[in-house]
Amino acid sequence: MKPPSARLPTAPLPAGVDAGFAERVIDWQRQHGRHDLPWQQRDSARDPYRVWLSEIMLQQTQVATVIPYYLRFLARFPTLDALAAAPLGDVLEHWAGLGYYARARNLHRCAQTLVAEHNGRFPPAAERIAELPGIGRSTAAAIAVFGFGERAAILDGNVKRVFARHFGIEGFTGSPAIERRLWALAEALLPTQGVDAYTQGLMDLGATLCTRGQARCNDCPLAAGCVARREQRQAELPSPRPKKNVPERQTTFLILDDGARVLLERRPASGIWGGLLAPPELVSGGLDDSAPPATDLEAAAISDAERTAASALARRHGCRLRQMEVLPALTHVFSHFRLHIRALRCHVTAPGGGIAEDGWYWLARSAHAHTAEATLARAALPAPIRRLFSALPD
Repeated sequence: MKPPSARLPTAPLPAGVDAGFAERVIDWQRQHGRHDLPWQQRDSARDPYRVWLSEIMLQQTQVATVIPYYLRFLARFPTLDALAAAPLGDVLEHWAGLGYYARARNLHRCAQTLVAEHNGRFPPAAERIAELPGIGRSTAAAIAVFGFGERAAILDGNVKRVFARHFGIEGFTGSPAIERRLWALAEALLPTQGVDAYTQGLMDLGATLCTRGQARCNDCPLAAGCVARREQRQAELPSPRPKKNVPERQTTFLILDDGARVLLERRPASGIWGGLLAPPELVSGGLDDSAPPATDLEAAAISDAERTAASALARRHGCRLRQMEVLPALTHVFSHFRLHIRALRCHVTAPGGGIAEDGWYWLARSAHAHTAEATLARAALPAPIRRLFSALPD
């Protein structure tokens, strides 16, 4: 039976919806769900800032990975005001290694928006929270549920998987039609009482029992009515993302290396790896679709144009280019293209001290450098750039 305050569904509900669904989730969560996560503790459970931070970090990232990052981030930015007042570079550095850096940029922008327009507080309603930078409908609902006790439906990746399996919903869960159907279901199933336990229970089921790689049906409180279990289709549901051709793109980085440090620049706030540190690209303006095929990158000789560009970059920063070498090629797959990275190591004799030009930094290669000196280990680097430096020969 649909709770009285739930919005009407926008699509027919799958067969098998019953009034006991939410109660079983709530009972299971209270007995077997997760209760000891850092953001569930007494001082955090009703703090919208900490709920928001954990929800953003948990997007596309496992709980075990998130916990140490969450604790370090919270220690440096204990309040929303502290996060809003911090420089973006500092925020990115404390996010370094967690990946998907757009999340960190949006956290910072959202915190500044809340301070400037909402007196440093989250509005206590999911619809208004969803209007803030970097916060989608499901995340807004989670903040409203856990931070303010509002009755609102979530639909993250874990919940989509639970619903798709339990109700036998075929089709890619990210497609508009299937997503509308899932949202209708999410809203219709909301209980009138215990929404916080129900919401956490759905998350816990998807994260611990109904996982992508394995369905522990014998431990699941919803097993009796599950279509995927009854039809032995756990491996088929939810349906995978339709395959599509991924464009191949290439770029070349120049790594100026004085033996102890490398030269990096802060990338523009918008675009690929916005706001992060990376070696300068040889091609001005970003990715070069006319570069040599990926299979030829590693073996290709250094061209006169590359030597000229490296010499000019070295002179610009007061260095003298001594020699160059081609590093092993690296490929990184994004959601919408595959990037082949050609890296040229430029051995230089560099001046001591820092750099007068804004946005450029000499970073120590050794993690054991003096604590006052910036190091690659503590820098906010894109994942493939970090891989590139970790394989850099001495």
